[in-house]
Amino acid sequence: MFAKPFRVKSNIVMKGSDRRKLKADVSAAFPTLFSDELTELVPNKEEFNVVKIFAHKGDAVTLYVGHKNPLFFEVDKQLYPTVYMLWRYPAVLPAFRTWPLVLHKMIGGADLMLPGVVVPSSGLPDIKQGDPCAVTLVNNRAPVAIGTAAVCSAEMLNLGMKGRGVCVLHTYMDHLWAFGEKSSPPTFPDAEGEVPDVNGKECVADEQEEGEKEEEEEGEQSSVQEQQASELVRDQAHPALAEQEEGELEEAKEEGEQDQDDEKSPQEVMDALLWQCFLLALKSKVKKSELPLLTSTFLRNHMFSCCPSGKQLDIKRSSYKKLSKFLQVMQQQHSIVRVKELTKGVESIVEVNWKSPKLRFSVPEETHVETIPLGETQYHPPEITTLYSVSARLQPLFQDANKRKGVALQPAEVRSIVTEYVKKNDLVDENNKNYLRINPTLCDCLLEKSEYQDLQTLNWDDLFTRTASAAPVAGRAFSEVAGSTSSAGPF
Repeated sequence: MFAKPFRVKSNIVMKGSDRRKLKADVSAAFPTLFSDELTELVPNKEEFNVVKIFAHKGDAVTLYVGHKNPLFFEVDKQLYPTVYMLWRYPAVLPAFRTWPLVLHKMIGGADLMLPGVVVPSSGLPDIKQGDPCAVTLVNNRAPVAIGTAAVCSAEMLNLGMKGRGVCVLHTYMDHLWAFGEKSSPPTFPDAEGEVPDVNGKECVADEQEEGEKEEEEEGEQSSVQEQQASELVRDQAHPALAEQEEGELEEAKEEGEQDQDDEKSPQEVMDALLWQCFLLALKSKVKKSELPLLTSTFLRNHMFSCCPSGKQLDIKRSSYKKLSKFLQVMQQQHSIVRVKELTKGVESIVEVNWKSPKLRFSVPEETHVETIPLGETQYHPPEITTLYSVSARLQPLFQDANKRKGVALQPAEVRSIVTEYVKKNDLVDENNKNYLRINPTLCDCLLEKSEYQDLQTLNWDDLFTRTASAAPVAGRAFSEVAGSTSSAGPF
């Protein structure tokens, strides 16, 4: 439910009468809590807010926020705890255990499938279908996900631990978790003791297989628009993506595609070509080390080179008219890329969702190249290499690598030096490898003064983004050098 950003409608301080009613609701929903614990969760005098939001699918959700963290959320008059609340009182909900590898799939929006559930020696918790429940990891009782049971515990065993187990609503590291302090789960020893992670990958594989079966069943009930979109990716992206049609004659297929193009308006044909070049460019041209990547560079150096022979890519002839509008649709409706304005008036692609289903296709090994008659010279557009020079503010971060102020670096070099600095200074969080601790050097180079006391950790993506957008007093953190011309620009 919170795998994607939500929209806040209102945020107000809760009145005393409303707090008493909430205490009664919490006590009824979680009867194991004592009165002093209820008072700690819903204080009488300390600041406690009620936040109305709309999830990305349009669901109306009410959040109850205290101690700077969302503690409860209410959907369809049903009250659920957040991970922040369960990290204080982990025994409030019955819990299912799973492997750490499964957590990454749940963070991406997947439900917990039964093959990924680790059954303890005491058996599964006694739970009914639709009851709230939590998900923990082996060797740690700190909950990392909250949801509802897809079936009762007895039915889970009758199904041979196959199928959907928990319909996940909220997880650690989703956008509801990010609405709070973004802290990491505490460590609560598992009563089952140490469990060797010998079957973790197998359980994940089984769970993934079950999830794919569930997705196939749900796919049959998807809307006509989604089916048309998937057909567009399969048929338009490249002939190599239509391997299931290899039994048909090539000539008949080309005629059918030509007839289909004839039925479309020129604007629809250009939209399809734009979509095709966009996907192929991300799949075959763009590397993670290139990010952040200027949108103009992405179009010029990557998308144009993916245009099929005999066709010409012209955004002005599409329904989008501008590249910025097209990328905005790719971000908001398809969640394939994330675009950010690192420099005023200049947009860059800062993140690519490589796991998107839209990018699950094979790229052909060879592409058709037109032959050039003798005597004619093929035009080669000039190649522009983007370099960055170290600024005065970020110089301490690059001092160990002997990179002085003004030294030109490629994006891959910058990422490598920053990563090596983090490892050399042992800044990776021991409890969560996705996060790193902020030392005085990173604090001075990357943080604003208002964040000095509040921000203690950063994730890797945030580290590189802040390095890119850090702005010293004299200008940007890096200067963009195109060829022999130097100009201020983002990393």
